[in-house]
Amino acid sequence: MDLSPSSELGFHCVAFILSRDTAFPASGKKRETDYSDGDPLDVHKRLSSTVLLGFAMMGFSVLMFFLLGTTILKPFMLSAQREESTCTAIHTDIMDRWLDCAFTCGVHCRGQGKYPCLQVLVNLTHSGQKALLHYNEEAVQINPKCFYTPKCHQDRNDLLNSALDIKEFFDHKNGTPFSCFYSPDSQSEDVILIKKYDQMAIFHCLFWPSLTLLGGALIVGMVRLTQHLSLLCEKYSTVVRDEVGGKLPYIEQHQFKLWSMRRSKGRSRE
Repeated sequence: MDLSPSSELGFHCVAFILSRDTAFPASGKKRETDYSDGDPLDVHKRLSSTVLLGFAMMGFSVLMFFLLGTTILKPFMLSAQREESTCTAIHTDIMDRWLDCAFTCGVHCRGQGKYPCLQVLVNLTHSGQKALLHYNEEAVQINPKCFYTPKCHQDRNDLLNSALDIKEFFDHKNGTPFSCFYSPDSQSEDVILIKKYDQMAIFHCLFWPSLTLLGGALIVGMVRLTQHLSLLCEKYSTVVRDEVGGKLPYIEQHQFKLWSMRRSKGRSRE
């Protein structure tokens, strides 16, 4: 019995759907196998290395905070706050009594030496007060009676020549105003020539470690967000795949029923 063109078309449609149904799981399985054995491992390695980089940056910033805090921030906070003014040198003198100091001459060798104490007496222009001048805040803490404390060693002539050079420098500035820094809240009669740690140095000590910490935290956060979005996309694709897989058998059954009804009607007419 010959079939009508419409019946043959329906038969071919059913055959195509059935062949697609049998081929789809294999191809999907192949894609899943390729997906699990290929790129995701490389992506996971890259994400892991990126996370490690972020944590390394955060750890390095904490270390920077610790080192800079103990070497710069802590001395700055403990030192007196000073304001800028102008000073004029009144008198410079090297004390007759040299001060004791210690130096290292090897791994297990320590020696004793002496160094000259240079005193520089200046006049604060804004108040007319006389004060001792020091090189910086550290010099005030080491020895408040001397302008600076040189590096201790055995060559007394070298130490004396260095002190004489500084004395000659201030002798030439006698009566010439120069910049200096004093403490308005302190009653001690001492001023410093330069500030070892200014506000710009403190800014850099806080800015760069903070920037490194923020960058590491952003890297870790972005990687975690990427992993979370990837997981959501995978769950969504799984749900969509299941829905499509559940609808295909229903569509095939419906098309097969239509084809069967058309075929039975054709037979009855004949």
